[in-house]
Amino acid sequence: MLPKMISMALSLSGLLAAPHLELVLRGAAPASEDPIQWVAVTELEDPAPFLGGGEVVLTTGLRHRTRSAQVRFVDSVFKAGALAIGFGTGLSHAKVPAPLLEQADALKLPVFEVPYQTPFVALGRMVAQAQAAEHVDHLEGLLRAHQTLAGALLSGRGLSGLLGELARLLDSSVTLHQYGAQVLAFSHDRRPAPAETDDGWHRLPVATGMRDRCTLAIAEPYRQPEIVAYAQSLISVELSNLARRRARDRAVTGQLLADVGDGRLAGREAALRLAAAGLGGEEPRALLLADVGQDKARQLPSLPLPAPFVDAVTAVVDSRLVVIVSARREPHQLAEALGDYLDGAGLPARIGVGGGFVDPAGLRWSYFAAREALTHGRRVNEADRLSLASLLMTARDVPLSALAEETLQPVLRFDEEHAAGLLETLQQYLDLNGSTAAVAEALSLHRNTVRYRLAQIRELTGYDPARTADRVHLFLALRVHSLSG
Repeated sequence: MLPKMISMALSLSGLLAAPHLELVLRGAAPASEDPIQWVAVTELEDPAPFLGGGEVVLTTGLRHRTRSAQVRFVDSVFKAGALAIGFGTGLSHAKVPAPLLEQADALKLPVFEVPYQTPFVALGRMVAQAQAAEHVDHLEGLLRAHQTLAGALLSGRGLSGLLGELARLLDSSVTLHQYGAQVLAFSHDRRPAPAETDDGWHRLPVATGMRDRCTLAIAEPYRQPEIVAYAQSLISVELSNLARRRARDRAVTGQLLADVGDGRLAGREAALRLAAAGLGGEEPRALLLADVGQDKARQLPSLPLPAPFVDAVTAVVDSRLVVIVSARREPHQLAEALGDYLDGAGLPARIGVGGGFVDPAGLRWSYFAAREALTHGRRVNEADRLSLASLLMTARDVPLSALAEETLQPVLRFDEEHAAGLLETLQQYLDLNGSTAAVAEALSLHRNTVRYRLAQIRELTGYDPARTADRVHLFLALRVHSLSG
């Protein structure tokens, strides 16, 4: 009965060490420690075309009776990349022929004798069993690795736990990118990872169901590449789950912030609910408000954010992304980083930066200030002092949107049909304190043209820009229009 195989590839020295086979190494070439790929039995004079390399070639020398035939046989086996020749004695030859041994020694190709009582099939069975045991051991190792990765994900450690275990199993560094920004990074044994610009990374796409260009990068070289595909699928599922959870949480937090902003929630109840949303304590915070436009706002609920915002509280309010960060972390720089990330995600945005706050009332004014800052029109906009007009526009119970629509729609329609420039003229007139001369200079128009346009505005809207009360009305309508546009 054959002995129990150890689960590792069988080398020539291991094969020769099996006592029940009674194999004897002949010649001067030592036994190799390279794994045996297969056992090939042949009596061909030139077996090279039928060998793939790494085999032990067994023969009885039935057709190798002359010196030249024996030398050609050794040359052919060596040329094919075989590990060794096993020569069966007691049938065609009583011992291994000397010319065969001499040529094998010259080429440093090991030769061993297989006694008559040992069937060639016993060698083949031993190699096959070793390979099968190695394959089973490999599959069991993969199963354990799969269980480790799935366990890390399901044990509460989430994506961070999964990537940490993946780095350990691969004995390498791994990073995860979304929209071109690094989201997570892990390195086994804290070894330095290659720079992101190096070519020493193997980059793999991860499908998430979103157009986020998600990439898993692994520093080369790494071991156990077979587990990477499974890790990709787990990461894909987890990112999809995180996207749905993120959208849900941002909707809930957004409603909470809207309630605080509208004054429907205040005092102790507001403080308790904000604390449950991660906005409790005495930590001063700042509010960033990103506007990407109505056509792209649908991507905001599930949009992942890069590493600098991992601890931020996020929400979507009025189709804008709210990101609340520590006020000690240079909010302006974070706003710039957020703008860069949104640009890379194909969502160019205007970002308003609200003032610091520690309580619900401060949060309310910080949101108003950030929203007001958006009207400055720059990529990153710092908040100014809140004006009475801006506070009035934040009050949802005042129908300013309807006012703006009713007041300006005739002007907008006339401009669209005739390219008359009335809205621009009105904006300049109000910004320049009602100076016709200043408007004419700013727009490179004749003063009479400015007066004519103002008369058209008066006729279309029923409001005279020259009258103080009407001017306030038009000013508010324009501000609401700019916020909604």
